Amino acid sequence: MSQLRKDPVVSRWVIVATERARRPAAFVDPQSSATDPKNCPYCHDTASKVVHESHGVRVINSSGPILDGSKPFERRAHGLYEVAHSHGSHEIVVETPQHVANMADLPVAQITAVFQTYALRMQAHRENPFVEYVLAYKNYGVAAGSRAIGHARSQIMAVPVLPMRIKDKTRGAEKYFDYHERCLFCDIVAQELKRGERLVSQNEHFVAVTPFAPRFPFETWILPKEHHCDFAQGVVGFEDSLAALIKDVLLRFKIGLNDPAYNYMIQTAPVKRPSAFKDDYHWHIEIMPRLTRVAGFERGTGFYICPIPPEMTADFLKEVDIHA
Repeated sequence: MSQLRKDPVVSRWVIVATERARRPAAFVDPQSSATDPKNCPYCHDTASKVVHESHGVRVINSSGPILDGSKPFERRAHGLYEVAHSHGSHEIVVETPQHVANMADLPVAQITAVFQTYALRMQAHRENPFVEYVLAYKNYGVAAGSRAIGHARSQIMAVPVLPMRIKDKTRGAEKYFDYHERCLFCDIVAQELKRGERLVSQNEHFVAVTPFAPRFPFETWILPKEHHCDFAQGVVGFEDSLAALIKDVLLRFKIGLNDPAYNYMIQTAPVKRPSAFKDDYHWHIEIMPRLTRVAGFERGTGFYICPIPPEMTADFLKEVDIHA
């Protein structure tokens, strides 16, 4: 029968298939990311304002921004509701001048430059007194929410309110620290390294694991082995090590799962009062291949159903030969 597992960070229960789990090969869902560079808006962009450029990485303002800084953030009543101008920033990070779709195919040095850019832009957005949180994330493939352009890119959004998911994660980490006087994520790293059953890969500074209570098949987290709550500060000096492990994991997805769509997002401490999260929060990256769809049960209950145990997906990913 299936097993209920509790996420130790946000206290969310998930259902993980055990006896009736699907085999890893059943999740292979190939997609086509090849496009004509002659029609690529990022290969021939001369109109967009360049916000930052370094080592082949170019940051531009989104042509269709969800947030903008044209008006200050001011809450106002709308009957019993509350509204505000969508203040913030929405930037596109063009990760390479070459027409390459998947970050997995970029050199480690280029991926390093991407993460250095994330850190610099996150620091820049902190200067805005209205910004509460900055998220760097990537949508690769149409199933992950990306357009079929075929040019590696990611996004940075600075928002004026603290997202609910970040509230849940910081509260969970704070509660664990208050009880145990230790960082929850540091304990996760220590246990996963000791047991190895959900360990996918590691290097000197970072570890990649499948979480104990995954929402999605092959969901993978990358965590720094050393404690730090803030990505923009904590990653400095370790960008090349992080880039090497990101490439390692993404190649395992590409080769083992036949180039699936995926999302990743950097989970870091909120902008305001970062010292409040210094001891109990721990930045990390969540990567989720888009191999299943959220249906009525998940939407109606908040339960996620993962049709394969994370121990099985970790074993599968470990066996993928990325050096062939």
